[in-house]
Order: sequence, then C-alpha cells, then structure tokens
Amino acid sequence: MVMVFYGSNGKSNPVSMENKLEHQTENQITYDVHLPSDLGMLYKVRLGLQSLENNISQLSLRHLKIQNTSTLDTFSLTINKTLPLSPNGDRWIEFPIQWPLKEALSVVTYHLTVFSRNILNETNSVHMTACIYGTHGDTGDRSLLQSLQNVQQGEKNKSFLVIVDAVDLGELEKIVLLISSKTDCKLEVEKLHVQEAAKEHPIYVFEVNEEFSVSANKPEIQREIPGSFVIRGEKEMNDIDNNLNKEGSQVKNLTEYTIKVYTGDKRGAGTDANVHIILFGNEDKSEVFQLSQSLEHQNPFERGKVDTFKIKTKKIGSLRSIEIGHDGKGFASGWFLEKVEITDAARNSVHCFNCNRSVDQSIITLHMLFSF
Repeated sequence: MVMVFYGSNGKSNPVSMENKLEHQTENQITYDVHLPSDLGMLYKVRLGLQSLENNISQLSLRHLKIQNTSTLDTFSLTINKTLPLSPNGDRWIEFPIQWPLKEALSVVTYHLTVFSRNILNETNSVHMTACIYGTHGDTGDRSLLQSLQNVQQGEKNKSFLVIVDAVDLGELEKIVLLISSKTDCKLEVEKLHVQEAAKEHPIYVFEVNEEFSVSANKPEIQREIPGSFVIRGEKEMNDIDNNLNKEGSQVKNLTEYTIKVYTGDKRGAGTDANVHIILFGNEDKSEVFQLSQSLEHQNPFERGKVDTFKIKTKKIGSLRSIEIGHDGKGFASGWFLEKVEITDAARNSVHCFNCNRSVDQSIITLHMLFSF
C-alpha cells in the first residue's frame, strides 16, 4: 500500500507502508510516517496499490485516521472501499482532509475521453497512463487501458471513456501521458477530453495529434500535453461540431508540411526535451504538433543534426510565423536552434525561419526570413 500526501506547500513522494514501523491490533494497523519536509496544511491524501500486476490481492479499507504527533491535529474518515475498485479497475482512491472551520474540497468523478485511430487494437501489449494536473494538484498516474468504458467507433476515429475519481483538481492545466510496451507498436492519439461526469461543461480539450512508436530501443515514451482550449458552453460546442463537420468534408484539402529542424553544431547544442511547434498563416493557425518522429534519427535534435518531420493540418493560408519550444524535460534540456525550414507541399514553396540562439524558455516565436 502506498500513500501520497498533498499540502499547501506541495506534495510528498509516494510513501510505501511496507517497511514502516507498525503497531498492529485486531483489524487495525498504525504506521509511523516521517515526511522529509513540511507540506503545510494537508488538503488531500491519495492511497493505492503500488503493484500493477493483475494477480494482486484485494485490500479492504474501512477507516482512516491521521494524527500529527507534534501538534496532535487529527483527521479521521470512514472509507469502506476495496482496492482495486473493480476488476482490472483503478488502483487509487483520493479523499479530502476536513479541518475545523475550513471547507474541504469535494471528490469529483472525471470523464477522460481518448480519441485515437488504432489504440483499441493495441490494448493487449501496451500500458498507458495519464496524470491530470490542475490548480489543486494532480491525480497521479491512472491507467487508461485497465477497464475500457463506452467504446465508440466511427469512420474518422475511435474513442473510449476512462472514469477517474479524484479530489477536485480546480482548473485543469495539463496531462502527462506515459506509454510503454514490451513489444513494438504504434499508437495514434488525436486528442483528450476531460470533464466532470455530473456536468456537461466545461470540457477541457488537450490536442495531441501524434503517433507514438514504442520499440525495444524505446520501450517508454512520456509526453506533457498542455491544455489547448476549454469549451464552457453549448454555443462553443456547436461551433466546434460545425468546424469538425466542415473539416470532415474537406479532408482532402488538408495541407502537408515538411519541417526541417537544424540543431546548432556547438557543445551542448542538442536536447532530449520534447519539442513542439505551431504554424501561423495569414488565415488561421495550426494545432500544436509534437516533433518526435524524425525521418532520419531515432533520437532527434542532436548536435549538428538536421531532423525532418511531416505534418498535415487544416488550411492556414500563407505561412507567416511559427512558435517552437520544448518542455525542459530530460538531461541537458537546453537547445541551440539554428533554423527551421518548412516546405508547403500545396504551394510548392519553402519558408526559412532563422533562430541562431538557445531555446531555454518554453516557447519562442520566429518570423519568416525568406521563402522561395
């Protein structure tokens, strides 16, 4: 059993109960937990099973009591739940901490919808988790493929629903996806939708638009997906549906771009961070594209190398500028970007965007230097 404590000053690392000093009586076990830093006023606790093996035994929880041995502040809660919550289901539960004269956060059921073209064909070989982050903390890694709900299939895509119970996350900010497999597979993830089960709105939309290639050389892929936009009412939903219908009828009019990224040839120029790009035209802008599948190299953005990527997006008009950046993840994430060249297949034109500087911030904007 593992516990994670959340407070006003941050959260603890997962605390395993396995090796803690314990005092056991009938139907009751007391653990002494020493947190390495002051978390401030605790506001929630996440409790779960560390193992992800399917043959794990069930754990029945009846009552929980937490006491600060210095201040004697005490919190107690009746749980009456068994982990996992269902066969092959979620292995974590969260509960808010109620202090006197302070209103506790509520437990919310979230619906996470995954839109993908082929992920349902890979569920026997791949493990996929998502951690949802909000202004009130995060959910921790929750399995997306343990128990699929409400699978829907259509001509353009497939989707499935994952139910996540968590203490109110506040305004949602990002999702971190972790994909791993012991065999070679490719997963095409288009986008993620998150909303409270009890409400039609808001719907938080996270655009992914990436094919993840997992192999023996790269058995695990992690991506941080920032929020794209929020649908807060019926009108916005109708507008998006209308746009999707228009795009669906004009799939053949998608524009293909070839993106060549030049990393500088100097010490420390390369990066292991996850790089993304947005294209801006005189009519519209593209989605956020993760540049992960280089046509030349297994590990893109190495010193002195050129990496080529192909993307397809809606009509944005004549290309004017780009935004490019990275998430700062990985060892030596600083990146010296020399330039970006983008070929517009529809117009048979090449656009050059010079940079010649380090990209240490999350996003930089580059304007077109010349085209031919």
